[in-house]
This record gives sequence, C-alpha cells and structure tokens, in this order.
Amino acid sequence: MSQDRQTQEMDVQPEEDPLAAAREKKEAPEDDHPETPSCPRSSPLGYREKHTGHKGSASMVWAAMPGMLFRKSRDSSFHPLDLSWVFGYNSSLAVHSLMDGEDRVLLYVSSHTVVIHDILQSRQFHLQGHTNVISCLCVSADKRWVATADQGPDAMIIVWDSYSGVPVRTIFESHAEDGVCAIAISQDAKYLVTISAATVQKVCVWRWTLLTEEPVCSTELKPEFGYQFSAAGEVALDKSSGFGWENKQKALLSLLLMQFFEFQDYVIFNPQNPHEFVSNSKTQVIFYLWDDSGLQYGTPFLSNQTFKCLVGQFSQSVFHFNNTQALTGTSAGKLVLWDMDDPRTVPEELPAKPHGVTPAKVVAMQKESLTVLQVLESCIATGDVKGQVKFYDGQLRLLSTYSHDKVGPIQSISFSTILRDAPSALPGSSQPFLTRNFILSTSDATMFHVATDSTNFERIMTEAKKAVNAIACHPQEPLVAVGSHCGLLKVWEYKQTQYLVSRIFTEAGIQCLSYDPEGHFLAAGFTDGSVYILDAISLQSICEEFQFSQCPVTHISFSHDSKYLATADENYSVTVYKRVPQKGSRCWEHLAGLDSHYKPIRSILFGVHSDSNEPRLLSLGEDRQLVEYDLSSSIKDHLVVTHRDRLEQAAVPLCLTWYPQLGTESFFLTANNCYKMKLYNTTTKMCRKTLLGPTYGSPLEKIQILPRTSSADPRQHYLVYITKDKVGLQMLPVDGNPHKSSAFICHPDGAADFAVSHDGRYVFTAGGKERTFMKWKVNLHALDAAAFLGGENLIPFYNLLDGGREGKFFRELEDYFYYVQLCSQGIKTLETRQVSTHIPLEEIPSVMRAIGFYPSEEEIEEMINEVKFSEYADTEEEVTEINLDDFIKLYINHRPALGLSMKTIQRAFQVLGYDNKKGDKVIDRGDFLSLLQCRGEQMTEDELAACLTTLLGRRPRKEGSEPDTYDSTGAAALTEEEIPAEITAEIFVADILGFPIAEPEKKEQKETEESLIYKGSES
Repeated sequence: MSQDRQTQEMDVQPEEDPLAAAREKKEAPEDDHPETPSCPRSSPLGYREKHTGHKGSASMVWAAMPGMLFRKSRDSSFHPLDLSWVFGYNSSLAVHSLMDGEDRVLLYVSSHTVVIHDILQSRQFHLQGHTNVISCLCVSADKRWVATADQGPDAMIIVWDSYSGVPVRTIFESHAEDGVCAIAISQDAKYLVTISAATVQKVCVWRWTLLTEEPVCSTELKPEFGYQFSAAGEVALDKSSGFGWENKQKALLSLLLMQFFEFQDYVIFNPQNPHEFVSNSKTQVIFYLWDDSGLQYGTPFLSNQTFKCLVGQFSQSVFHFNNTQALTGTSAGKLVLWDMDDPRTVPEELPAKPHGVTPAKVVAMQKESLTVLQVLESCIATGDVKGQVKFYDGQLRLLSTYSHDKVGPIQSISFSTILRDAPSALPGSSQPFLTRNFILSTSDATMFHVATDSTNFERIMTEAKKAVNAIACHPQEPLVAVGSHCGLLKVWEYKQTQYLVSRIFTEAGIQCLSYDPEGHFLAAGFTDGSVYILDAISLQSICEEFQFSQCPVTHISFSHDSKYLATADENYSVTVYKRVPQKGSRCWEHLAGLDSHYKPIRSILFGVHSDSNEPRLLSLGEDRQLVEYDLSSSIKDHLVVTHRDRLEQAAVPLCLTWYPQLGTESFFLTANNCYKMKLYNTTTKMCRKTLLGPTYGSPLEKIQILPRTSSADPRQHYLVYITKDKVGLQMLPVDGNPHKSSAFICHPDGAADFAVSHDGRYVFTAGGKERTFMKWKVNLHALDAAAFLGGENLIPFYNLLDGGREGKFFRELEDYFYYVQLCSQGIKTLETRQVSTHIPLEEIPSVMRAIGFYPSEEEIEEMINEVKFSEYADTEEEVTEINLDDFIKLYINHRPALGLSMKTIQRAFQVLGYDNKKGDKVIDRGDFLSLLQCRGEQMTEDELAACLTTLLGRRPRKEGSEPDTYDSTGAAALTEEEIPAEITAEIFVADILGFPIAEPEKKEQKETEESLIYKGSES
C-alpha cells in the first residue's frame, strides 16, 4: 500500500475581476449560454460549469468560506501513518499571510507538503499531493487559490483551494524533463505561467480551469539570453553581442558552466494585463506578451556600461502601478527602471516582434542588496539583506522604513488582506502610513509578524537553518529532541506541540541524538567528532565534552542500564564511554575505542545477555561484518571483541534491530540493499530465515520495533522503518506478505533519521537537508485491515507469481514437483508409486533452477537450513522434506526482489574488466576462467568444463532433439572454439548464458536498465 497521489477537480468561484470580465466580454464570441449568477463568466472555473451543466453550489469548494478549513473533522484516518504536524519549512520559498487579526493563518512549504498554519490556535492543515520537494508556489490576489509545482520524476502542478483544502486542478507532465523552477498566477486567477528547470528553459501559459493538459501557449528561451561573464572586462552573452570575445573557446566554456545555474527563476504577471508578464534570472530580465496565437518575448540589454554604473545581479521584478514602467531590484541596492510602449498594443493586435522595452535608468536606493520587490496599491515595497522593509511612492520617494536588529536577510513579504484605519500622514508628506500588517520571512528560517501601526516585530517562528539529521524521543515523557547542523538543539512537547527549551552549539553541527533508557541524559554526537552528554531537561552539560574522533559521529546509543554509551563515526570506529560514580554524582569517562570496520558503520545496537543482565554491544558495517564486543572484559583504551561474523555473501546489510520474542528462539533482524530481511539466531549468528521486505523504491535504511500501545493487541508486534524517502510500518512476524507493510513519502530529498514515541503512538522523521521534521500518528487498525483485505494463507503469495494461482508458471511448478517425486522413486520402476505433496530438501536447488532462479551455493545452504531447522527449537527434530505451499513461500522470499538486471552484470565487468581498443569493457578469456576457479565460490576444473559444455553445447535444433552431453575430453577444445578471447557483458549474457537481452525502455532524460528476460524469471 503506497501513498496515493490522486487529486480531484472541484468547481469554484473566486471574486470577480471587473477588468478581466470586461476583457472577456469584448473578446468572447456570442453564444447561447448567457452569464448567470450561479455561473459567472469571470469565474476561473465558469467555463467548465457552463459546458458541463454542473452548478458550483453543489460542490464543497463552491460553498467554502475563509476559516472553515480547520473546522473539518480529522479524527479518523484510513492510513496506517497520518501526517499530524510539520516542523520547519523551506525558507528559500515565500511565506504567505492568508488571514490576519483574530485568526493569524500562514501558508508555507515544508518539503513536499503545503502547510496552512493557524499560529494563534496552534493548528495545521496539510495539502499533500506532490511526490517531490515543492520548488515554487504562488497565491492569488484574494489569497484563495494556491498553485504549487515541483522538480523531479513525475513532476506536476497542483492548484489548491485554500478555503477548503481541496486540490481543484492537477497538471501532470507539465515539464516532464526537469520540473518547474518558477510559477505565477494572474490577478484574475485564471492563468498560470510556469518556467521549466531544464537547461533550455520552456515558458508555458496555462488556463488551469480548462480540462486539458496542454498550455495555451509556450516558447523555449534561447540559452544565450541572460548569461553574463566578467573577466578582463564584462561581456554579455546576448544575441546582439556575438559573444564579444576573441577567445571563442573561453566564451563557450563559460556559457556551458553558467547554463547550469543561471535560470530564469522568478516570474510575475502584470496585475493590469494578464497577457503580459516578466521574468528574470540574476543576469537577464525578459518581458513577455501572449495571446491564443502564441507567446513572444523581448530581452532588453543592460550592462554596467549602459549607464556607467555597477548594476549588480537581479533579484525580483514587478510592474509599476502606472502601467508604463517595470522595476527590477539588484544586489547593488539599486532599482532598474524599464520603459515600455505606451499605449501598448492589446492582444488582438500583437506586433510581429515583441513589444519594445528599454532600460530608462538605474536608481541607487541604498547600499544593501535588495532581495524582495513588491507593488502594494500605490506603494512600492522593498526588502533587503539587512532585514529592512522600505516603502516608496511612484516617484521612488521614501515613505516609511521598518527595521529590527533581529531580522535577517528578507526572503519574502506578504501583506494582510485586512485594512485597518489609516493613521495620520507622515510629517511633511501627503502619503499616509501603510494600512496593512505584513509577514516577513527570512533566509535564515525566521518569520516575523509586523504591525504597521506600532512597528512591532513579533517573532512567530525560528527553525533550523541547516540540515536536520538528529532526532530522539524521551523514553517516558512526550518529548522529542531535534538537532541541526546549524548547532540548534530544540526540545518539543509533542502532544500539545509546544516548544520547551533549546540550546545553540556554535562549534559544530549536531549529527545524532539519543536519550538514555531512564530519561536522565541526552547524548549528542557532532560533526566535528565531539560528544556531549546533557541533562535531559535543561540541556546543560553533565560533564566536559569528549573529543575522541576527528570526523562526524554518525551513531550514538545508551545501554539498557544507562551504564555505557557507544558511538560510531565516519572513520569506521566504535567508541565506548562508561558512567562512573564520582563524589556522589553521575560522571562519564572514556573507556576505549576501536577501528572495528573497514567500511561505513550502519548500526550500533545494545542488548542484554540472555544468561545475565549485562549489556551486550553489536556493530554492523557495510563490510558485511557483525562485530560483538565484550564490555565486561574491556579496560581503559582496550575494547575487547568477542566475535566477528560475516552476515551476507553479496548483499550489503543496512540496519539491525532485536526481534521480538515470538517463540522459543531469539533473533535479531537485519535488512539489506536487495530488499531482503533476515533473521539470525542471537547466539549462533546462523541465518534462520530470509524474507522479502518492503519494496517501495529503495531498501530499508533504518528499522525499529514499535513499542506497544495500550489499545494494541498484546500478541501483535510491528516494525517501523524508513527508506531513502519514505516512512512505513511492517506487521510482525515478517513472512514476505506485501500486504503487511505500508509506506508513505516523508522526505523526497532523503529521510535522515526517525524516532518513535515511548507509547508507540507517534513516529517522527527527520528530513536532513530539507531542514524539516514531521510527526506521524500511528493507526494500526488501518494496517491490520489492509493485511486482511490482501488475503489469508497463500493468497498474497500466489499473486506474486507470474499469472497467479491459475497461471502457466504455477502449473509448471506443480509439474516439476511431481517430476521430482518420479525421479526420487525411479523413472523406470514398475512398483506402485506413492504420490505426495512433498519433495526431499536436497531437491530444492533443482526445482529452483528449473523455474528460473539460480541461487549460489551459500544461498542453497541457507534455504535448506531454513527449512531443516524450522521446527528444531520446539521439537528438536529436523525437517527432511518440503511441501508445495512452503516451497512457494521459500521461492518468493529468496529470489531476487527486482529480478536480474543487465546493469548488475555491466557493473561487474566495470570492476573486473579493462578497456579494449574499441573502448568496451572486456574480460580476457583466461582471466574469465581463472576468476571462476579462484574467486568467490570456486569451481573445480571439471565443474567448470561441465557447465560450459552444457551452456555452449546447446545449438539451435529441431523439435525433439536433445542437448549435447558432457564429454570432458572435448571441453578444452569447446572452450577455445566457443568463447572469444575478449568477453563483453553482452557476449557473456547472450552467447554464454543464453539469455535474450530485452530492448531498453526509452524514457526521456532517464537512464534505464536492460532486463534479462528468461523462462520462469520474475521481475
């Protein structure tokens, strides 16, 4: 069960724009459908209602009003995990004020979610639909319609109704290659303009109320527009400049480099003419004019030489309210004034070329860089890197300034829709003070509410400025601690969502956190290798910080009795600290450290010895080694290792946890990069079971057993996990049933860590570089229902077979089962045969290979041992045969989760081979034979000859002919004859193994894998 991305379109009616209505009346042809009060032609969705006959009064969106969003009942959820609260936001995008006054409601973006946040009432509503991080957004003038877009696979545009929270329009594959980097909505809310994030940017105009996936008009921007370079004199890479460089190679190289980041990344409509808009990058401003026949644009040239002054980089552009000029702010604290044709042509009379726009002058406003530029009624507002907001009249004369020493670089300004009574005018001026409060957001992740009548700056929110990688839940209280790379450590009471206490560490960033089981300490690992042990309530240091690592600490954990603390770092070292009594207080000291692994450490895990109450410490690395330490025998600067065990043959283990005691045997559970979960005996470290894990796009990165809730079935256990970008739940015991797990997108740019509340009711996920973390409410009944609906017994497993229970593959499997019984009883025997549903365990490899799964010798041993000792812990007897049902489960759980890929084999040739004269990666024939006999699971010369004879001895033959039999005397000659001197991956697959290579799927701008398709294979 994966997260749905379904959106529904509803009918809506925003406020009528008289200018737009008049224009439509002039342009639209006469028809038999006059405008009615229930379906005004000026409504963005009026067109749809007119042609479908659906009246908006019957829809939930049509009847929506401001403030009704939070009146919705959200007590019940149909998902196992329901997003409950979002902490942090994307400070590079604008924050919008939806309501001000008694209900102070803000709208902002956190990762892939739009958050509508009632600050005063401490409530959130989440607009979910994107699967990638939202890259841009815009809000209509009346604050009702919100348009969001993203970048990444399956990028989309969604238009939301902020009154009801309903997605009213979704545009799929608008810019399928790279997504959208800029978006704007017209004053009348009927049109959207988007600019793609591709190297060659595409500009599209959409009438989003029409049921079409195609834009009204579009154009591609020429790459040379907007790229400027300064080196021994400034050169504008504009069409008119012809590069202007004698060194053409240098110019072309500069152009290619700057194409990567110099996007047109800001766009805005002319409020007085929806057929006109402007966009800018840091180096180029572009003006557009469009109608149904097409989109044209002009790129006025401006450099430092135009007005003999430093212009700086462009930030934002706006149209002047006089409708004859436009303005652009720059990093040099200046405003560029653009003159436009006056009067300009109406859309019906578009000239052959784009309308003329020329730079009129560059006005020095201040020294500080301008970051925000807006037009509000008859004022022009600016924001800068010093946190100042200034208001000017139409002649650019200063009216008022708002500033505060705690305000950082301004990222956005959003004005309230509520007008208050205007106070007296400014001394010596006929202009009144501003009559709207506004919201400021800064690039350092802080929001302020500014009351213009008192110039009061009220801090609303302060969030992490850098990556959020560390999160931990208190073992007894409803507290969650979150650490960021900016050094900010915050503790929240998560039931009431109240901020409690914080501390800022200026020396380094926080990488990992852990509470001790008693709840007295909070340990923090930092990016500079230091370790702090803090009081869990006050966040004050218990002792001096430890510095026994020179690189980031990646893992940190306490023992069950709070006597030991262990850390792992990026140098593959494990370090142990011990609590010692000192003058009646609890003090910690360094015990020992060890370079335990030679690849990154994925998990450190404390447990308890079964024969005592002493702590047990394990570490798991990508080197496939599980290392166990003897803490009781370890002394100062000497950490004792008791066992080193290799857990995997080819796969890489990624996480580790203790498995609940569901029977007489004790296990720990691992998950690897091949989507497999494995159970190991805690004493012998023997692999007891291999199981298919959740397959939601990426392997499991971290796992943890969910604590039992008071309302949960005491016999039922659950596992929480995160993948690269998802958080999920898995029912236990794990058996490979896909319906027993679910996953939801939590952080598309990567989930860094997660924590579980002590009562098992909430899961918290940290978003890493997204600078957010999320609270998810657990609903176990929803997962139980999904597992029940998926079917009982073998029904879920039959559905994983090609064709299901009634398919050809299942019938062939049954035939193989009966054939093995015939062989075991003798093919030519005349005695009465004993028909059974079981086959001997030693026949498992033969049947597996017959149906297209070719396990290694170690995998065969694990499969046989899994069945042989499945009942040994209870009965002390070994199982000697397997039935068809258990064989199907064994096959489903052990076969490759995603099939065999050509890319895997090509990667092996990249490692083992060399480049021949043609540039292909090849393996020499002699090296190929030597590798098979000397590396990995070594083959004897006779075994190798037998295999190659079988493989290469198959010739295209007529029906009924038999394959060649093995003759060792001709093996060498056959090898020389059939195997070329240089073997490529394609030759190995097609000519030696005999697998047909499927044509690669052609997807735009995506690398795809070629699949090996062979009889009986599953993918």
